[in-house]
Amino acid sequence: MEFLPQQPTGRGPAEWFTGDVWWDVLAAGAEPSRLRANLVRFAPGARTHWHTHALGQTLHVVSGTALVGTRDGTVLEAHPGESVVCPPGETHWHGAVPDRFMAHLALWEATADGTPETVWAEPVTPEQYGAPRHRSDPAARH
Repeated sequence: MEFLPQQPTGRGPAEWFTGDVWWDVLAAGAEPSRLRANLVRFAPGARTHWHTHALGQTLHVVSGTALVGTRDGTVLEAHPGESVVCPPGETHWHGAVPDRFMAHLALWEATADGTPETVWAEPVTPEQYGAPRHRSDPAARH
């Protein structure tokens, strides 16, 4: 057992994000682990660009309200304590609502063959970001 050395907080690059985004790497697994875990903080209105993860991604909301959008125009609203699973290869985006900060844990895996674990695409348009939000039915989760 060992403590991992802390890494400096990183700033989300403009090539991947709209607005101010910061992250702390919590885990970047060494072989045989491929676990990736970041604590990501979004300023109000900040969001990722469209992207996919080869092996999927789980987002666990820590604070604020998260928005998670898919190419079909669906925008899900998630609250603290809720997790959203983005399946492998699904193009999506995630970020904060316009008037509140949001933080989530981002959990994903690196690929075994060295292919990119994340593929980034174009920015989310204001119309895509502002689409009507949907909440899942809490009763359906039990």
